[in-house]
Amino acid sequence: MPLTRSRLKPRRGSAAVAAVVAALFLVALSLTGASPASANTTLCGKTDSMKVSGGKYVVQNNEWGDSIPQCIDVSDDGFKVTTGWHDVGTSGAPAAYPSIYAGCHYGNCSSGNGLPLQVSAFANPQSSVDFSTADGQWDAAYDIWFDTGSNPSGQNNGEEMMIWANHSGSPTPFGTKVGAVSIEGANWDVWYGRQGSGIAWNTVSYVRQQPTNAITVNIKDFTNDSLSRGYLSSAWYMTSVQFGFEPWVGGPGLAVNSFSYDSNGSGGGGGDGGGTSGTLAGQQSGRCLDLKDWGTADGTPVQLWDCGTDWNQKWTRTGGTLVNPQSGKCLDVTAGSTANGAKVRLWSCNGTAAQQWQFNANGTVTNPQSGKCLDADGSGNGAALQIWDCYGGGTQANQVWTQK
Repeated sequence: MPLTRSRLKPRRGSAAVAAVVAALFLVALSLTGASPASANTTLCGKTDSMKVSGGKYVVQNNEWGDSIPQCIDVSDDGFKVTTGWHDVGTSGAPAAYPSIYAGCHYGNCSSGNGLPLQVSAFANPQSSVDFSTADGQWDAAYDIWFDTGSNPSGQNNGEEMMIWANHSGSPTPFGTKVGAVSIEGANWDVWYGRQGSGIAWNTVSYVRQQPTNAITVNIKDFTNDSLSRGYLSSAWYMTSVQFGFEPWVGGPGLAVNSFSYDSNGSGGGGGDGGGTSGTLAGQQSGRCLDLKDWGTADGTPVQLWDCGTDWNQKWTRTGGTLVNPQSGKCLDVTAGSTANGAKVRLWSCNGTAAQQWQFNANGTVTNPQSGKCLDADGSGNGAALQIWDCYGGGTQANQVWTQK
């Protein structure tokens, strides 16, 4: 049963807590700004923030809903929550939103990322993230903000779009579940609510039905859906793209291992490439995805083999699929299974979720339907390809791939 929240969910300095959080945030900025990150930087102030990646992104501690000390260790393109075990209950708003972002948030801006960007001018804004989870009750989510103006100094007045890649426990998004949608080969529950007093905004949340710890998001695919529902206007501006965690219970151990944002990423539908054929080589083995015995029939196994230049190792990324140009057939999870160990094979392209593959910033390739990684069951010639739970501590070599 969906949670009923007794108060607004004023994440990241909304009007409901502006008298406290926003004032402190702006004062902190005026006094210190967001200074560049250095090795082993730790942020413990509730509104502490720091620029990383040469100023391209900002990491913020952003503890706005609890009073216990929360600290995060900052890296060049991420962070890790180290202290602050929250327990604020799950019937209301979360304790914090430690996060990394591109763009501007309450006047605290990163640089060199093409934001703000009017929705009508979108090419293919794209973001990738790899993260680690921990015990507790939390969500791991994008928080993407839109405003009627290009440079708001405080609370946005357009839309807050949340994209929950993973979550744990009973918390649900703000508002009411209004439907479900398939986007980029995965299924998402859609939630909507209107929040704020004085300045108010639409909150639209997409909750992934197949949780994952690594994802590439083509933002336009989600804004197109929101536009079709009447929650977003093409005249509005996207002002920030954030990713972080909302802990209700817990916090320590949650970490963003890597984050990126590009105002015009490659392709659509899950980070597709431009249609160029190449091999797909495993980091652990150095060997390539290979059609066994040069097969072209439906059901031909896909295996590892020493990389060469022949057609049975060629794959083209198109529309979220991986197509072997010689056969014209797709890389496919057997029988559409979502179980660990389900074998990967060649099959006639049919547009199903079993043939969708998402290339992530950390080198993993995931099947969105299952949320599992393309996995080599061994490293020698003839080792089978399968899907398996993505390694939760970052990456492991038998799940990391390079297209050449």
